[in-house]
Amino acid sequence: MVLSWPVVAAVLCGALLHAGWNAVVKASSDKALDTAVIHTMASLVALPLLAVVGLPPAAAWPYILASVTIHIGYYIALVGAYQHGELGLTYPLMRGTAPLLVALSAAATVGESLSPLAWAGVLGVSCGVLALGLSRHAMDSPRAVGFALANAVVIALYTIVDALGTRTSGDALQYVAALFALEGWPFGLIVLARRGWGRAWPYARRRAPVALVGACASLASYGIALWAMTRAPVATIAALRETSVLFAALLGTWLLKETFTLRRAIGTAVIVAGVMALRLG
Repeated sequence: MVLSWPVVAAVLCGALLHAGWNAVVKASSDKALDTAVIHTMASLVALPLLAVVGLPPAAAWPYILASVTIHIGYYIALVGAYQHGELGLTYPLMRGTAPLLVALSAAATVGESLSPLAWAGVLGVSCGVLALGLSRHAMDSPRAVGFALANAVVIALYTIVDALGTRTSGDALQYVAALFALEGWPFGLIVLARRGWGRAWPYARRRAPVALVGACASLASYGIALWAMTRAPVATIAALRETSVLFAALLGTWLLKETFTLRRAIGTAVIVAGVMALRLG
């Protein structure tokens, strides 16, 4: 499988969508509840889509159920990271470390190996992403760093599981519709039990319009990524998807008033170079 420019363009669009819904969560007053509302709503949006595209084959369901379980850990770690650190710190740490873990495990899990140039691309994207996040603030936010690095492992795990599941399914749209129809409920119910209906329902009603946009962005972003993993190597797509950190840095600067430093500019340039190496590799 070869990474083509149309696949690159699609994944970059998905990366922008992914950064967008993460910025929504980071900017919210209750990050756990906002995450729960967005992904419960994503499950509701996925239901009619699933009715249209149909169920994936039986062989794909073990992967879907495993991914639903893994995503509970993802949301818990995501909320923990955003509660204790800036978007510009935690998001790059989560997203920059995961591609390296995927690339290192790809040969054993999905039977893929990368060319030297593609490896240079993965390393370039990951190093650029980490450069955007690592700073003196990392030393001031050890809990945020801990949650972010733990989530990197979780991200790598569900990436591999869903790549295998999508290829087993043979239809990325069926797979992602079934996954999203299920995966929002467990974390939503956990947060509901902790917050209580009296607090959760008014918040959900108030955030519903924004949450709907975030839900659609999350569903579309991951659907694009899973489709791309049927067209190109998993490690390559995992790395390319983390260009979302570029968009997160810009959104953090624009919406959250975080500082865009020279270090972030250098990280941006390294990521762009890594993307070119991925395409050429």
